[in-house]
Amino acid sequence: MKAIWITRKGGPEVLEVRDTPEPVPAQDEVLIRVKAAGLNRSDVYSRGSRSYGNDRPEIPGLEVSGTIVSCGKDVARWRPGDTVCALVTGGGYAEYVAVPAGQCLPVPDGWTSEDAASLPETVLTVWSNVWKTAGLRPGENLLVHGGSSGIGSTAIQLAVAFGNPIYTTAGTDEKCRWCAALGATKAINYKTQDFQTALKDVGIDVILDMTGGDFTSKNLRLLSADGRLVLINAMRGKEATIDLTEVMSRRLVITGSMLKPRSAEFKAQLTADVEKQVWPLIALGALRPLIYARFPLEKAAEAQRLMESGEHMGKILLVVG
Repeated sequence: MKAIWITRKGGPEVLEVRDTPEPVPAQDEVLIRVKAAGLNRSDVYSRGSRSYGNDRPEIPGLEVSGTIVSCGKDVARWRPGDTVCALVTGGGYAEYVAVPAGQCLPVPDGWTSEDAASLPETVLTVWSNVWKTAGLRPGENLLVHGGSSGIGSTAIQLAVAFGNPIYTTAGTDEKCRWCAALGATKAINYKTQDFQTALKDVGIDVILDMTGGDFTSKNLRLLSADGRLVLINAMRGKEATIDLTEVMSRRLVITGSMLKPRSAEFKAQLTADVEKQVWPLIALGALRPLIYARFPLEKAAEAQRLMESGEHMGKILLVVG
């Protein structure tokens, strides 16, 4: 099969197409013939920093869609021929990938199998951090930084579906208008306006943050009493100076997570919860495909360059075959 390999640490040029043996599914896995793979920031970090402690060549990619071609002997739910999308722990930039059966989801009604590749990583990340970890309650105000990203646009649509006012930041006026069209109560261009000043009278209950750095102290000042800040990335820097008295006086919670390193058991439980709680809403139209660009598998380097540019709104896909 054809697969995209990170051959060494570096820029997009280190991604290479290689002939690779087709994976053999373990007893609790299915083998998927990949239709499309979604791009995520983690793919870029794996290539650029090798931050997960693995300097060996690897195949990136955390979410795919496609058709099951074979199943391990312990797989009960799925059958060859089933069309699914799935969360994977690397290996998605390929013609075939083996996936734990518990990390597969049916393609939602109304979605194409190709577009469904944009769902698993974003939906599971948002659901896990906003609704499970932060415990966003009905009527509470949510702030999401990076509203035009795959994570941000998913958070906006889900918050609207659950009836939560959602505020967001983005880097251009065009992106802010796009976020507002998705249902954001207010979208702030953080490059031309101070988001802390713009939102100081709102009373934010939960913040989903992929920025970190100097935004952290502003986030804490925006939170209401008993507010929760959940960090999922640190694009503005991994270090921050905060006033601990703010945390203590208003009983704030600061937490964070990375989905990629979590166990298969955790991911299976999260996938089952998402299928129960979120998949029916998607079938009703709560989320729609927001695909900014599609590239053939062989153009993975070009696709990652686009992601790094920050120009996109929504998801970028690699289409296989």
